[in-house]
Amino acid sequence: MGDVTGDRAVVWSRTDRPARLVVEYATTESFRDARRVAGPAALPDTGFTARVDLSGLPPGQRIAYRARFQDLSDLGVWSEPIPGTFLTPPGGRRDLSFAWGADTVGQGWGIDPARGGMRMYETLRRARPDVFIHCGDTIYADQPLPAEVTLDDGTVWRNLVTPAKAKVAETLEEFRGQFLYNLMDENLRRFNAEVPQVVLWDDHEVRDNWWPTRVIEKDPRYQTQSVALLAARARRAFLEHQPIRLSSEDPERIYRSIPYGPSLEVFALDLRSYRGPNSRNRQEVAGDETAILGARQVAWLEDRLRASRATWKVIACDQPLGLVVGDGPARFEAVANGNGAPLGRELEIAALLRSLRDRRVRNLVWVTGDVHYAAAHHYEPERARFKEFHSFWEFVAGPLHAGTFGPNALDDTFGPEVRFRGIPADLKPNRPPSDGLQFFGMGRIDAKTEVLTVSLHNLAGEPVFRVNLEPER
Repeated sequence: MGDVTGDRAVVWSRTDRPARLVVEYATTESFRDARRVAGPAALPDTGFTARVDLSGLPPGQRIAYRARFQDLSDLGVWSEPIPGTFLTPPGGRRDLSFAWGADTVGQGWGIDPARGGMRMYETLRRARPDVFIHCGDTIYADQPLPAEVTLDDGTVWRNLVTPAKAKVAETLEEFRGQFLYNLMDENLRRFNAEVPQVVLWDDHEVRDNWWPTRVIEKDPRYQTQSVALLAARARRAFLEHQPIRLSSEDPERIYRSIPYGPSLEVFALDLRSYRGPNSRNRQEVAGDETAILGARQVAWLEDRLRASRATWKVIACDQPLGLVVGDGPARFEAVANGNGAPLGRELEIAALLRSLRDRRVRNLVWVTGDVHYAAAHHYEPERARFKEFHSFWEFVAGPLHAGTFGPNALDDTFGPEVRFRGIPADLKPNRPPSDGLQFFGMGRIDAKTEVLTVSLHNLAGEPVFRVNLEPER
């Protein structure tokens, strides 16, 4: 389930035939006084997926639910019920927790049942966060899986491989198959049933380092060369297969905010849909070519942050602000472009940070992934080339089940300082999940003090970094 906020929650499921989704829910696991909601029909044009947006839920309650499908060809035939639970946001202050991470089934590391499958999702489930934020790269549509990978110790990683994972995704059905592959993992299925999610996307839901106007050249794997067409198919599959509350204004919009009681609001961003082309990223004047959030999303974010009454505003971002992420020898993929005053995409971020300072928006924390390692960065105007902002933290976590890389260089434009890095400086690239260098982040808000404790954890769930953040009043 996902986008749990106020008195609402989205319950999502999928069937294998034309059928109607029916959800029962109650405040007890005995389902005493259960309520029943008949949802939409799951048909081929939605990939046999359906969702129900429950409403009128009581605050601060553990909700038990079960979802099942009624066969539309024979109304007497029902699927087995799929049970789950979640906690609704509190009406008042209570201890809260959120987790985040990114990067699932990348760089050739799929589901190896003999190695426990995607073990991080079981670790996360046991951590029992109130909400989990997936910061993107939920699939790797552009990276087919090999059947076997020989590891450094001579053992063999053996992937489950489906037809969809044997080639790059181009058609709508192939993109759908990428999501269905991940759902073959029992760890992920258990996690999905018990932990509410806020899901973003990044590049690998479509293709590595994509932007809307890009044309694929010199890649024989692709018959479809228009990234705009690939992205349209990928977006539809993404929205079909994630528990996202669709916007009534724009049903294809991914950015949104999720208020979770008086202490927490999550702002989920989209750094893909509105960006200009990857370039040298050194333009001196802001415009369409330097956009990464886009003017409309920036205006929305500024207004929503200013209006938020939550103590802590968590900005969930699919790419880090201060780490240099390249796209070949002469282009940049993320915001940073190397040391110096703001240029290129940094101009948009600088204007945003200045606006938030001027609007007196406090207690911002950025959480992100993308670079496939864990880190904690503190941004400080006194260290920065651009100084018109309040200091803030950025926490990086991942991968959840993909290759480990890094570390990346820091750009001094906004004055970041590495307070923690979860990998050695001489890391051999693309370490497998079996090496244990997989990471997630956790934030815990104390009800009495509203101190936010942020920690980074490894595959075993062990904390490798922790810091306490006092709220500004």
